[in-house]
Amino acid sequence: MRSGGGVALAIFALLAAAGPARAQDGLRLAVGQRGLWDTSISDVGQRAGIFRKHGLDLEILYTQGSGETLQAAISGSVEVAVSVGIMGVLSAYAKGAPVRVIGAEMTGAGDIFWYVRADSAIRTLHDADGKTIAYSTNGSSTHGVVTAFIKQFVPHAKATATGGPAATLTAVMSGQVDVGWAAPPFGLDQLDRNEIRQIASGDDTLFRNQTVRLLVTTAPTLASRKDAIDRYLSGYRETVDWMYSDPAALKVYAEFAGITLAKANRIRDGFFSKSSILPDEITGLDLIIPDAVALKFTAAPLSHEQLRELIQIPPRK
Repeated sequence: MRSGGGVALAIFALLAAAGPARAQDGLRLAVGQRGLWDTSISDVGQRAGIFRKHGLDLEILYTQGSGETLQAAISGSVEVAVSVGIMGVLSAYAKGAPVRVIGAEMTGAGDIFWYVRADSAIRTLHDADGKTIAYSTNGSSTHGVVTAFIKQFVPHAKATATGGPAATLTAVMSGQVDVGWAAPPFGLDQLDRNEIRQIASGDDTLFRNQTVRLLVTTAPTLASRKDAIDRYLSGYRETVDWMYSDPAALKVYAEFAGITLAKANRIRDGFFSKSSILPDEITGLDLIIPDAVALKFTAAPLSHEQLRELIQIPPRK
């Protein structure tokens, strides 16, 4: 009997040890643009074991931009869409899509810049009137910024979807598009080598100091998996805190993005304040809502009741 008891205890110990692995909940994410500092939060947190502490195993799919990212959530292919342009979300909601905002992803647009080839005759954004200006995909933050560029500065410019930064650089250097877009680490080497020249940033528009990208789920997912969504936000917040407090986080990001540690530090400290990527608050709604109408993303302003339904950010615990 003592021998049988020992076997039972051994089996119990093995089951207990295996328990945490089995307890992990899978959560599927679509993330726009692999390798950017802000879009890396989920991957960096996963690599550091932070999300596992919150009982989550993330499955991450990268897309070429916000339009693809949001569609993946709406179609049910993923449960969370990361880095979705706020204007695209407002437009989708206004058209009846069951989207729900669970956090801010980026506030301010100074991380995105627009550039031309070094030999281009375009010296300033105003010189781009009548030219082609790149954005990633429809409904993205780059789409919103370029729409604002055209409304504010260059009414005869043509907004042109070019996908991600790498494809956009190819289009600019080959002369297919006049003005390209990029976000660090993409484009920094070309700027340093004087192959391209920056002529504008997202902060040159009405998007300065406003939330421009979001964390999004859908109403059905929120109804069926609210606990997992809450734990995802807890892990996300913990990862952001770690990325600004521990030098080891820079090393994880640098390895993930395939860049040097020095460049990782330059990107974080030069383009992304911690406050800009905190998910807790959507900033500037009093300006964003009328801008969505003015830029033709929505036909009418969303009401307070609609905004309460749309924005459901889990509180910090």
